[in-house]
Amino acid sequence: MPDSPRWRRLAACAALSLLGLGAVAGGCGDSSDRATLSVLAASSTREVMRELGVAYHREHRDVQVRFTFGGSQEMAARLPERGAGDVLVTADEVTMNEADENLTGRRRVIAHNAMTIVVRPGNPRRVRGLRDLTRPGLRVALAASTVPAGRYARKIFKGAGITVRSAAEEISVRAVLDRVRTGEADAGLVYITDLKAAGVAASSVPIPALENVTATYAAGAVRDGPNEKEAARFVSWLTSPVARQLFNKYGFVTPAP
Repeated sequence: MPDSPRWRRLAACAALSLLGLGAVAGGCGDSSDRATLSVLAASSTREVMRELGVAYHREHRDVQVRFTFGGSQEMAARLPERGAGDVLVTADEVTMNEADENLTGRRRVIAHNAMTIVVRPGNPRRVRGLRDLTRPGLRVALAASTVPAGRYARKIFKGAGITVRSAAEEISVRAVLDRVRTGEADAGLVYITDLKAAGVAASSVPIPALENVTATYAAGAVRDGPNEKEAARFVSWLTSPVARQLFNKYGFVTPAP
């Protein structure tokens, strides 16, 4: 009869199963059949992506999803490093296109968003709209121009015919939100969905639809990643009915199937 650690472990698992202790035996599977997907994602997707990872694991029990969040450009810059990640999720298509040589397969548009003005609770500086951001003495935080949220903000300002001087240029949209939440800035431009994450720690001044922009989120599998096939499957799944429902729950708009 075979005698090895693996054989003894399998025999023990079989015994547990016969005793009806399936939950205890749940860790008895062969770990070599499991995969851990590493997803590099835009910081504005933090809450929804974590729930998406749980939902994906529920459907694909052999796959765990691990996330690293930051500015889209920061995440894309990691791709040339071997084993940096399996999937890239960006808050714009520009960054996704710039990362093209490190990606493989079909890119997917997975969600849309829009911008809003974030202010401190109660709006103590009485910001009423975009043009108020030009007021002398108002401390405005923006994402850097290399960051999707920064590009979107400057596009909005250009369309409105105004010049807004930034008191701080951040590496991610969540850093902008944090500046306002901590009182280091009076106002900033963030995604509408960021206000959901801020809760009562921030207030919003809406930007009219005609002056706003549509932010497009995209996902792609990393070329020669350790889990390339599974990465492609996850990217495709991000447009599934389950994924769309979760994006909508967090305030994102999803493209038509």
